[in-house]
Amino acid sequence: MIDIHSHFFPRISQAEAARLDPRRGPWLETSGRNGQIMVGDQPFRPVHDALWDGARRLAWLDEQGVDTQIMCATPVMFAYAAPIERALPWAQLMNDRALEMAAVAPQRLKVLAQVPLQDIDAACREASRACEAGHVGVQIGNHVGERDLDDEGLLTFLAHCAAENIPLLVHPWDMMGAGARMKRWMLPWLVSMPAETQLAILSLILSGAFERLPASLKICFAHGGGSFAYLLGRVDNAWEQRDIVREDCPRRPSSYLDRFYVDSAIFDPGALRLLIATMGTERVMLGSDAPFPLGEQTVGGLIRDTVADTEIRRRLLTDNARAFFNL
Repeated sequence: MIDIHSHFFPRISQAEAARLDPRRGPWLETSGRNGQIMVGDQPFRPVHDALWDGARRLAWLDEQGVDTQIMCATPVMFAYAAPIERALPWAQLMNDRALEMAAVAPQRLKVLAQVPLQDIDAACREASRACEAGHVGVQIGNHVGERDLDDEGLLTFLAHCAAENIPLLVHPWDMMGAGARMKRWMLPWLVSMPAETQLAILSLILSGAFERLPASLKICFAHGGGSFAYLLGRVDNAWEQRDIVREDCPRRPSSYLDRFYVDSAIFDPGALRLLIATMGTERVMLGSDAPFPLGEQTVGGLIRDTVADTEIRRRLLTDNARAFFNL
């Protein structure tokens, strides 16, 4: 099995985080096998050692029966709002620390880089540098402030990755509507996060961006593409009925399904069957969102329990990821 969506958070000290942002820099406080991601002096999320310790991660992969796992930054590390003179060294430090964590077993632990998307030239340079150093691709957030993926600068970055055969994983973050109505119960993660991912996909489709981007672009959206598959019929219907939906998109939205991939982190057999029926068996890859509580607790269990066909199961668990990430 190849798990394409898991997270890490390296041992970053408060002093190192302060160089990024003295008040809001993210860092890791640890005590034995337990830890706490901190944002400045405020607790953000309790975590355990598989998040930062390569040997512990490897032992956990053995327990799970996972052959290879691709790790990417916890999104609180993105630092898109920071000045570039701070954000670029931060991204470089995170990327170097990621390779250090993977060095305990580089054939089994792979990493995706992070880049400072607030400066497209710097982001392109760091994507290239990181992949030359050993990263197998890049993870990006689904937006940078008010700019979605159809922003011209972000399209320049996507085209750069296509030209250099750099695979991309798009992860939702900094969720919309995180005000009073999202008051409890992790509602931003349960409502806004799937919507953010759908917004990212539709921004590329309805803007006509996929018409301008090279077909060679390898781009995957986390969490099964969020709410996209379930609401695709609504989008197609809107495109057929309203000219304002069609004005920048020359083809039915569902005709662009061959331009992107999704992972399988959706946790429900019926949802997985719909996702496969929508995207096709070649464009879904195993993703666990480990090692967080909202991730798949038995990696690959949903696919194994839902997909009876041996060949299709192998595609979803291994083959699609091997081709997408050039493994």
